[in-house]
Amino acid sequence: MKIHEYQGKEILRQFGVPVPRGIPAFTVQEAVEAAQKLGGPVWVVKAQIHAGGRGKGGGVKLGKSLDEVKSLSEQILGMQLVTHQTGPAGQKVRRLYIEEGADIKNELYVSLVTDRGTQKVAFIASSEGGMDIEEVAHSTPEKIITEMIDPLTGLTTEQSKKIAAAIGLTGASVDQAVDLFAKLYKCYMDTDASLVEINPLNCDSKGNLIALDAKFNFDANALFRHPEIVAYRDLDEEDPAEVEASKFDLAYISLEGNIGCLVNGAGLAMATMDTIKLFGGEPANFLDVGGGATAEKVTEAFKIMLKNPEVKGILVNIFGGIMKCDTIAEGVITACKAVNLSVPLVVRMKGTNEELGKKMLAESGLPIIAADTMAEAATKIVAAVK
Repeated sequence: MKIHEYQGKEILRQFGVPVPRGIPAFTVQEAVEAAQKLGGPVWVVKAQIHAGGRGKGGGVKLGKSLDEVKSLSEQILGMQLVTHQTGPAGQKVRRLYIEEGADIKNELYVSLVTDRGTQKVAFIASSEGGMDIEEVAHSTPEKIITEMIDPLTGLTTEQSKKIAAAIGLTGASVDQAVDLFAKLYKCYMDTDASLVEINPLNCDSKGNLIALDAKFNFDANALFRHPEIVAYRDLDEEDPAEVEASKFDLAYISLEGNIGCLVNGAGLAMATMDTIKLFGGEPANFLDVGGGATAEKVTEAFKIMLKNPEVKGILVNIFGGIMKCDTIAEGVITACKAVNLSVPLVVRMKGTNEELGKKMLAESGLPIIAADTMAEAATKIVAAVK
């Protein structure tokens, strides 16, 4: 789960990480009122979408008068903001964040992310923060430093000082960094985040540190512990099909192909998509119905897939372990009748109650194409779609 910058800054503020004053706005009038309330000679008008690269895309502008804030808000609010993370379609801007101006001297980069390979937390930092951090990582990777943190011991003062020195901080700024990094790590751990990123972390002309941006990703499996974070969820920023799927505990991700996939198990779902591509097709989605799928869940899965007008065929690939093949067969039959299926359907199932499941499908009277292997299933659905 992702949240907006202004929400991320609310969380950072709660943990004592310094952030500029700012006010979210949903209308142009609210944006002007926010600037008036903040006061000062300059304001930053920021588009709020769940994607990076907003500055380069024209979604972050400086206003030096209330009239400018009004004009910029009119330009940005409602625009289709295209960045390197949104794809060519872009993302509609429905929220703004009006923030006080900052004395920017050095733009630094810091982030925390879970490293599954080492089972540690990676603290990533650079002296070259700002809009071109991706280019820095590509062209001068030596300017990106990584410190691995053992979650059993946590971030040590020695590690924080090492990071601060590596990104060019000196004097009193180092002490500030040690304090800020400790708070940032606590924030990361206590919120069950999978990513916390501050880009840029500003070091002003007096050596003071302040977070000028905030990006958070949270582990969806831990959200049951954090109703206060779930409250930040913005469904407008998510794929409607993925939102609908989450209501039925289905793991669904939209893709750009034309072959719908319904599989039980994330690993098998990935393998199924690879096999479809191997035989010349393109998957339209990742869909894992899980080990406890019911006929109702399978029916809803079919409905979600078929809402995508690009879907020209469906491949069901089931391994009957916890999930029995006859249960899936019942769900497939129910779903086909409920949605009046009009595209080719290939079903491949192996495992518990396999023969019973195949018998149910064969006797259903529905035009279901059976397959025994993944290769055969992929070949048949690709041919049927073509």
